[in-house]
Amino acid sequence: MTAPADSATAPPPFSEKEFYLEDFHGKTLAIAAPAADLRQPARLAQVIDELTRNETNVVLLSTERSALEPLVGEHVLSMATPRLEGTVWRQLRASFRLGLVVAGSLAFAPACREATLRLGISKLVWIDRDGGILRANGERVSFVHLEELRELLAAGAPRNERRAALLREVEAMLVAGVPAVNVCTLEGLSDELFSYAGSGTLFTEERYVLVRKLGLDDFDAASDLIARGTAEGYLAPRTQEQLDAVLASGFGAFVEGYHLAGIGALLVDEAGGCAEVASLYTLTRFLGEGVGGHLVAYALARARERGVVFVYACTTSEGVGRFFELHGFRPASPEEVPAAKWRGYRACAATGSISPRRACPRTGRRASRAEAAHRRPRPRAARARARGAACARRSSAPDRRVDRRRSGGPGARGARAAGAGAR
Repeated sequence: MTAPADSATAPPPFSEKEFYLEDFHGKTLAIAAPAADLRQPARLAQVIDELTRNETNVVLLSTERSALEPLVGEHVLSMATPRLEGTVWRQLRASFRLGLVVAGSLAFAPACREATLRLGISKLVWIDRDGGILRANGERVSFVHLEELRELLAAGAPRNERRAALLREVEAMLVAGVPAVNVCTLEGLSDELFSYAGSGTLFTEERYVLVRKLGLDDFDAASDLIARGTAEGYLAPRTQEQLDAVLASGFGAFVEGYHLAGIGALLVDEAGGCAEVASLYTLTRFLGEGVGGHLVAYALARARERGVVFVYACTTSEGVGRFFELHGFRPASPEEVPAAKWRGYRACAATGSISPRRACPRTGRRASRAEAAHRRPRPRAARARARGAACARRSSAPDRRVDRRRSGGPGARGARAAGAGAR
């Protein structure tokens, strides 16, 4: 799918690494690795260098001073250091990196837990040769909250006793008050810290998704996601003017408060009394998190606040249609969509579909849209079928922290697997 003729030259995409470095700036991360796993420290040294250049404090926990010195120089302390908290604080102010030897009467994992809690560090990254945990089918599990972790352990997973012991220790860390524990390989550390996809598993006490309006500080990451969705064929190309409209009316789903898991926009047509859910896109790392459903619910709540008669969405994807169908949309014809929607689009004779000017979608059939029939004071639910557009009933829900519960079904998987809007 090519861009419309009047598309503006987009600025360079905001990199994933920039997004996470901005989030880590001024904070402290702990990285734990036994000395035996630090014999070839070059990869870890590169990550530490990137973090410290970013003015992120790094506390490296290991079992031997000799393993720490190549990574942090002379800035190595023992857990037995008097007034440990104040000493660590002063050392980090001077160098942004510090090694902490956690040998002694405690085993390595409990000692790391004690150090993390004493220093009040909010994220501990645990280096393990087997990386994050896997499902029975071999798929990596990106996020696990405490209750899910307990279920895994109760079910006897994993069968490897060493890994089971590690997960029990992660459970103990979360119960004791460590907010987040990442488990990944040394080779995957950079991806785990600096990419949307990650490489390991993030463990937290609770899971939640916060959906809120995008602000200026979110525009870089949001425009990057839109560019990704466009390149993958899930989102239609946009001019700079259209992109500005999406960002201005956009909203994002943030997992654990800061992982941008998905985006969408509600484009309101005041004259037509309707609104379009556009640029709905979620990242594959968050499939199964219910992100897409949260985004749609937020859009419908905002639509009700604006008093629109119906909401619609356009797509050329079978999966997107099923996704919207599960969220109260129904199919409708292109003629039911406001005429302004199709400006800059043309019909493709080969497929009978409607597409952006100078671009034919790879799949056929017409786009469709639905208009809600009224039932009492609010419009009746409508659904979107394959390659369609649709409208949905208005609903209300304030900006809120949403409990991270699996909603089940395709709707829980969000719109990356299920595509995105046609605009």
